[in-house]
Amino acid sequence: MPRVVLQIVLVVFIAFGCSSDNGDGNNPGNSNGNQGQDIGTGEVARGATPCESGMAAIYPCDGYDLLFQMDLTSFAADGGNDIWGWTDSSTNNEYAVVGLDNGTAFVDITDEENPVYLGKLPTATVPSGWRDVKVYGDFALIVSEAAGHGMQIFDLKRLRNVTNPPQEFTADARYTGIGNAHNVVVNESVGFAYPVGTARNDAFNGGVHFVDIQNPTSPNGVGGYGTNGYTHDAQVVTYNGPDTDYTGSEIFIGANENLIAVVDITDKSNPSQISTINYSNIGYTHQGWFTDDHRYFILGDELDETDFGFNSRTLIFDMTDLDAPQLHTTYTGPTAAIDHNGYVVGDEFFLANYTAGMRVLDISDIENQNITEKAFFDTYPSNNTASFNGVWSVYPFFSSGKIIINDINSGLFVVQKSN
Repeated sequence: MPRVVLQIVLVVFIAFGCSSDNGDGNNPGNSNGNQGQDIGTGEVARGATPCESGMAAIYPCDGYDLLFQMDLTSFAADGGNDIWGWTDSSTNNEYAVVGLDNGTAFVDITDEENPVYLGKLPTATVPSGWRDVKVYGDFALIVSEAAGHGMQIFDLKRLRNVTNPPQEFTADARYTGIGNAHNVVVNESVGFAYPVGTARNDAFNGGVHFVDIQNPTSPNGVGGYGTNGYTHDAQVVTYNGPDTDYTGSEIFIGANENLIAVVDITDKSNPSQISTINYSNIGYTHQGWFTDDHRYFILGDELDETDFGFNSRTLIFDMTDLDAPQLHTTYTGPTAAIDHNGYVVGDEFFLANYTAGMRVLDISDIENQNITEKAFFDTYPSNNTASFNGVWSVYPFFSSGKIIINDINSGLFVVQKSN
């Protein structure tokens, strides 16, 4: 969601006396702002429901069945936001890591007929509608727009041994080299986390911070990059694409409100801008994801639907030459809904499309500019208008094929392709 809205929310928090911890360094420990809160029961609001004749109960659908839903009351929360997943390499159990306004919930989704809400890690300071989570190995990294929140670090292996769920968890460590942050990015291959969207007046202008997490409970900030200003969201990859000048380099690609920034951050002490990308009808350059071969970058602009009256617009850039990216094609969706986060798995692009739910695009012929919608599951049946309701994010990376969806208004949905 655009930063201008976030600033208003933060002003309200501060006005009510919330402290802002923008100190340097680490603050390991179990610091939560809301210990003893109601964490909910994890009751399943709706069980398995097949998609038949275009509906799964009250939810419009095409090609995906509902496995189960836990609504916000299940987690004692007032709003949902980001979501990520973790697969336990020892047991192959699959877990949903669910962002909420007042914390982060952990749900074992392995047995979809008997999902288990294991517990909740409360927010580090105060509630916020904006919370983001990524996973590094067996650790969840959690940031928020909540003032002074920093980055919580939670050892997911603890979920193996929960005997009386749900329980209230505490963090294993907390990095306070940042205060608030809109998002956090992880490149697992190098062991670094990259908080973005921090305070605009910090050392990196709200750009990206470089945090060494190779020892996850002892994170270490080693610099950052802010030449292109505030970064709302980003992806960082160890590059293995068609531009051989950068093979093996660590490439940061940031959605920076009014441009895309492409930066070589291999040398953390000397990051180097490669290029910036502009395009027509910029509303708010929000988030994007590389295709698996790193040839194309698929971008969502969050405000072009409201500013220009487009249907959901997705822009695809040809990154064959990182020094001179080109707009390859534009996909326009079937509804007026705003696009939010999107992720690539093979030949499919999974788009969190706010009021239009999760949309699945076939990108198998992206080279020839042919992109089509192949499936969807709409968790917000009321309408498909351009508003900030419905699906915030989706996680499509489980080997089982389960897809987890977090809806701002209705909580956690777990869906899977119809037979």
